[in-house]
Amino acid sequence: MEGVVLAVKKFMVSTLLAAAVLGAALSAVAAEAPRIKDLGLDHVKMKWWIYDYGAKNGTPFAVARKYYTNESIKQNTVDLLMSKFGISPEVASALYGTEYGYEYTNDGKQFAVTYLVHFTQNGEVIHRTIFDNSSEATKKAFVSVPPSNVMLAPANGAALAVPKATPK
Repeated sequence: MEGVVLAVKKFMVSTLLAAAVLGAALSAVAAEAPRIKDLGLDHVKMKWWIYDYGAKNGTPFAVARKYYTNESIKQNTVDLLMSKFGISPEVASALYGTEYGYEYTNDGKQFAVTYLVHFTQNGEVIHRTIFDNSSEATKKAFVSVPPSNVMLAPANGAALAVPKATPK
C-alpha cells in the first residue's frame, strides 16, 4: 500500500510540475504574441490586417497583410508575378495574400518596405522579395508617410502607412 501512495504522490508532483512549466511557457508565448488588428477594407476593397508592430533593436517596424478580396486587383498581381518573375499560371493564380514588412524612422515620418511575401491560402510562399540593398531592384528606400494613408499609430510613435493600389 505504501508503494501505491508513493507512486500517486510522485504522479501528483510530476503533474503539478508539468502544469507549472506549461503555464510559464504559455505566459512567455502570450507575452511575445503579435498584436493582430483588423484594418478593414481600403479604397479598392482589399482587406488589410496588422500582424505585428513595435520596435526591434530600437527600429520601429510593422507587419501588415493584404488579402485579395478584389478580383481585378488580384488578377493584376497574378499577371505581374507571371510576367516579372516567371511564375507559372497555376502557381500564381493560387495567390491569396501579400505580407509587407515595414521599417520606420524613429520619428515615424518615413517608412520603407523591407520585404514582400505573396502567399497561398495554405500559407505557401509564391514569391518573396527582400529589400536588403543587395541590388538596385532590392534597394530599401524610405519615403514620407502620407497623412491620408496612416491607418495605425503603434504605441512607439511610428505610423503604419498602407500603400494605396491604383486600379487599372
